[in-house]
Amino acid sequence: MAANSASGMVKIIADEKTDRILGFHVVGPQASEIVAQGVIAMEFGSSAEDLALTCFAHPTLSESVHEAALAVNGGAIHVANRRKKK
Repeated sequence: MAANSASGMVKIIADEKTDRILGFHVVGPQASEIVAQGVIAMEFGSSAEDLALTCFAHPTLSESVHEAALAVNGGAIHVANRRKKK
């Protein structure tokens, strides 16, 4: 929405036990700019929680990284959260 387009997504794959980021997928406008944030996080061994606790400017495309990090543990603000398998 920050770029007048509702298409695209950011998805973070994290280890279930350690929360360490294992993968980072970006599709949409400026994906090459956004994916760099995931690469840096993975290089430093960040957890999804590390990104979720990071402050992102609003409204920006990079804010989608924050939303994806929140979604890893079911805390997304702007999208429906997936239910954890029991």
